[in-house]
Amino acid sequence: MVNNLTVGVVQQQAWPDKTQSLAASEAGIRDAVKRGAQLVMLQELHATHYFCQFEDPALFDLAEPLDGPTGKHLEALARELDIVLVGSLFERRAPGLYHNTAVVYDRDKGRVGQYRKMHIPDDPAFYEKFYFTPGDHDAARHEGFTPIDTSLGRLGVLVCWDQWYPEAARLMALAGADLLLYPTAIGWDPNDDEAEKARQKEAWTLIQRSHGVANGLPVIVANRIGFEADHSGVGDGIQFWGGSFICGPQGELLAHGGEEAEQLVVTIDMARSENTRRIWPYLRDRRVDAYGDLTRRFRD
Repeated sequence: MVNNLTVGVVQQQAWPDKTQSLAASEAGIRDAVKRGAQLVMLQELHATHYFCQFEDPALFDLAEPLDGPTGKHLEALARELDIVLVGSLFERRAPGLYHNTAVVYDRDKGRVGQYRKMHIPDDPAFYEKFYFTPGDHDAARHEGFTPIDTSLGRLGVLVCWDQWYPEAARLMALAGADLLLYPTAIGWDPNDDEAEKARQKEAWTLIQRSHGVANGLPVIVANRIGFEADHSGVGDGIQFWGGSFICGPQGELLAHGGEEAEQLVVTIDMARSENTRRIWPYLRDRRVDAYGDLTRRFRD
């Protein structure tokens, strides 16, 4: 693990056209690298619009294998720019089997790992269960809540809806993650009033910062921006709120994006995780003998 790690987050709009979306991703990556980023993360499903607002079997045609055109493009960028790059794919794993997958590319090593989203939402305008199968969990095969080893450290990569679950962050920390990373796609229903919008965004920021505090780890979050229509005409679309951020191991905000396209670049003092855990030794004081019921759906 490097002592000082410069990380970059690309916050962008995305479109139905992959060429246009990937061009925006690439421009953001190159800008972050010019500013010193060694590790760059893109948002969830950055290569396309957020197509899960409605259910349409034809949209499975957007999916690609891990080594498809989008994956090869990201791999080539990581190699050219000599960076660790975290991208996002709508993965076609097998006929009829699709995942929402974060993929990690490490410099000239190519793809070194992937994380298939484990928690899958099914809410109005976020009908992801129709499209995505949850990832497998098998630590021996580096699947599920298992960090991905890179030349810059162990990355605890999770995806969007996973961000609401402290169990996911904790399991990554217990497996030795050096950072928690959340590619995300979240926004407002245009019909919500301003007070409700504020509550939602503040809760989203707070829960992820709390994972940093609870585990003594830096947290990196990338979200998309812009209005994306519901092309079925049933819903009123989603206004993605941006707000990407990077925080330290005590939840302190090191960089916080607005609602426009931008790149956040920050150098993180990685030694602070060790120092923070020495004064706030949460892992030491866990009552592992008393947590058995966490595997239950509900204690009734």
